[in-house]
Amino acid sequence: MKVAFVCVGNAGRSLMATAFAERERDERGIDVEIVTGGVDPADSVHDEVVAVMQEDGIDISDRTPREITPADIEHADYVVTMGCSVDQFRPDKWDGEARRWELEESAGETLASYRAVRDEIRERVQAFFDEIEQSSHRA
Repeated sequence: MKVAFVCVGNAGRSLMATAFAERERDERGIDVEIVTGGVDPADSVHDEVVAVMQEDGIDISDRTPREITPADIEHADYVVTMGCSVDQFRPDKWDGEARRWELEESAGETLASYRAVRDEIRERVQAFFDEIEQSSHRA
């Protein structure tokens, strides 16, 4: 299985989702390839995002925003977008499932607003992995 988490800058929401997904995958022992990117990548990860993720025990200080490409999701089963649309980078014959997570964009806000977005993303990723785990048991 392959999952992509995509937002505009790949400097906040999608990186948080990716880091939480990697933790869920590893803790649950599920075979899931995870990719991430942005439609207009920022120069660096937001300092506030690094800080709030460290509060949750996850270090993303070494990550660099990158552009998502059609090749990245060509074989993805799911693409989760936050603030952008899969139509911006969808390959012509892609037949995976697109999910849109409506999340606040916290850039330039307080640490509390970043924490709120982080916590919502953590909960959504956990629920998403519950769903993946249940569907893999039925298959």
